[in-house]
Amino acid sequence: MLGMMMDVPLLVPSILRHAARWHADTEIVSRDAEGAIHRTSYAALWARCHRLANALERLGLRPGDRVGTLAWNGHRHLELYYGVGGAGMVCHTINPRLFPEQIGFIVEDAADSVLCVDPGLVPLLEGIAKHLGGVRAIVVLTEAARMPRSDILPGLLCYETLLEAEGEDYEWPALDENGACGLCYTSGTTGNPKGVLYSHRSTVLHAMSVGLPDVFGLSATSVVMPVVPMFHVNAWGLPYAVPLTGGKLVLPGPKLDGASLHALIVEEGVTFTAGVPTVWMGLLDWVRANGKDIAPLGRVVIGGSACPPVMIERFAALGAEVRHAWGMTETSPLGAVSVPKAGQGALTPEARLALSTKQGRPFFGIDLRAVDSEGRDVPWDGATYGALLARGPWVCAGYLGLAESPAHARAGWFETGDVVTIDPDGFVQIVDRTKDVIKSGGEWISSIDLENIAVAHPEVQEAAAVARPDARWGERPLLVVVPRPGASPDPAAIRAFFEGKVAKWCIPDEVRVVESLPHTATGKLLKSRIREMLG
Repeated sequence: MLGMMMDVPLLVPSILRHAARWHADTEIVSRDAEGAIHRTSYAALWARCHRLANALERLGLRPGDRVGTLAWNGHRHLELYYGVGGAGMVCHTINPRLFPEQIGFIVEDAADSVLCVDPGLVPLLEGIAKHLGGVRAIVVLTEAARMPRSDILPGLLCYETLLEAEGEDYEWPALDENGACGLCYTSGTTGNPKGVLYSHRSTVLHAMSVGLPDVFGLSATSVVMPVVPMFHVNAWGLPYAVPLTGGKLVLPGPKLDGASLHALIVEEGVTFTAGVPTVWMGLLDWVRANGKDIAPLGRVVIGGSACPPVMIERFAALGAEVRHAWGMTETSPLGAVSVPKAGQGALTPEARLALSTKQGRPFFGIDLRAVDSEGRDVPWDGATYGALLARGPWVCAGYLGLAESPAHARAGWFETGDVVTIDPDGFVQIVDRTKDVIKSGGEWISSIDLENIAVAHPEVQEAAAVARPDARWGERPLLVVVPRPGASPDPAAIRAFFEGKVAKWCIPDEVRVVESLPHTATGKLLKSRIREMLG
């Protein structure tokens, strides 16, 4: 017997339709590359998405065509999120921080029909013009008066001119909720990037779940600033989750320095934000150097790479709660968040901090497990290492255009590539990436643990731990540190700083001080380059 409920598909435009109807006047604030502030509302955004959908169809696009974006966090990029997917096309967000050849590969591999680009990123496209043979049109996300000129890319189209020529009447197509609406490529640290194709259904379910109290905890009273870029895994779902709950959106554009972020937090009343540790280190250092606070900011979600305990403590001292999160491109991306369970409210400050450093527990819609080399579940003892597997309605089942499957062959679980422990309360802690864990004398040493200890040293700005070959032990840890401005850390003193914090055999054999460390396009330490750098 079937239930007798209405068969209403879960579609991306239904999120914005809800926001425009029930939160019509709620603000969307964005800042462009020059620092100018733009203000709009959900009702106005909804109307402009109608114009955008008409313009896309006038360009000859059809359902399933890919529309690539090279843009920062702004109101026009938000329009593309809804207008492209809602019209039945696929919004393909491209990371402009990738190497040019990687971007060229991605555009060709995705078979993008149209590219929409911020004015300041047009030179990037000029540099990969040889890869754009299949692109029908390049649309610059600006008004006519600010259109750039290009001899290499003739025929650039102006976004605002296209929209001005269209009306606001548009009948959104009745789409299959399992149809593709978004596309994002993995960062490609090994081999070529791979395309992860999101459906309307997966996107809506992810947005509904990440807004829950024990995940992001969003509401209509939230003022949310996604510092994580919109080109990186749907800005962790926030451009969908915030309109779904009716909150105010603050889009910071490309300026993510401490002073610029602080100004938006104070002036726009930001209560919630999310981003990677490297960005927050800049904000915290600026606030301390200038004697400022971060009110009314109350919650910061940190992911992308492990959050050092000292960062959690620094935010707490300023009155902001850190929620440590884990996810990846293939999980849309959220998979776990560290929020205490019932019975953990009475933890000591030390125990609470230790819990906060874990990536957390899965929420409804996603399931996780950790297995040994034989595929058997490891015990939930907080100590036994296992390979992390994931499954759920917003977890990748295959890559665009590739026959290979990312799922575990025996059980239909996605192999994340992370090594983890799970404690008795179900909290997952990332020990390392499979390829980065240090194997010394048959024991595993977590590079993340070593890095977190190192950055707690008052003279260390950033740290990376990597394995170096060792004739006796197989591998031994080598630590590379970047000093804080004006500091000259002593390698011997840094090694001594580890005493009592880890077992003696885990202490790095050597510490090297360098001016900077290489990162991936999404802000993670690029361990492969660091190994090359160290020889």
